Amino acid sequence: MMSESDQILAIPLWINGHAYLTMPQAFFDVRDARSGEVKRRTPLCGPAEALAAAGSAQAALPDWAARTVAERAALLVALAGTLAEYGEHFAELVSEETGKDAALAAAEVGDALSLLRGVDSGAVSDAAGAAVVAIVSDDSAPLFGPLRHAVPALLAGATVVVKPSPKAPSAAFALAELTARSDFPGGVFNVLHGDLAAIEGLCVLREVSRLCFAGDPALGAKVAEVAIRYGKPFVD
Repeated sequence: MMSESDQILAIPLWINGHAYLTMPQAFFDVRDARSGEVKRRTPLCGPAEALAAAGSAQAALPDWAARTVAERAALLVALAGTLAEYGEHFAELVSEETGKDAALAAAEVGDALSLLRGVDSGAVSDAAGAAVVAIVSDDSAPLFGPLRHAVPALLAGATVVVKPSPKAPSAAFALAELTARSDFPGGVFNVLHGDLAAIEGLCVLREVSRLCFAGDPALGAKVAEVAIRYGKPFVD
């Protein structure tokens, strides 16, 4: 007999341009911050899933870095257009998982759109930052936070693995879905779910060149300690 928790769907990862399902040992219940109702479950991934995500990003890197900055910028602007079409949906996801009121959630979507639309193709050389970049974010700005690091990295020729907060994973996954609709090549933008084990899984990989963090400084200091422990460059 299925329990009520068994009927709550787990949010997938996003790897190589597709939803990626996994069965880890544990899940985190994602609650509506306004009502307390469990809405979905976040898989708490580890080294195997981290390797799959980083491997996908590494495989996509040569083609992505070979494109001109103008080509990469055009795709980021296209992503902004697609995001604008679903702006209300993203604002609802942000509000639901963070507890922000409608105005603040809409403002976060607006900030994300401004960031994507404002890319400057003259700011970097064609492959100035060709690397695999891991991005960890907390639940304070689940859409804008990851993009704050992802947009300049992608523009410079990097591919990315985003590890959102288990408390607020949906905006990052939905954004990944939109990258596919906006014709991003598979593997350029990946989403890995989890907590400490997922972060450590990324830090041990040679494929990952640096670890970035977006969010609360106190949590960022703890993430930095993990990165330093594994000799991984850290950016906040």
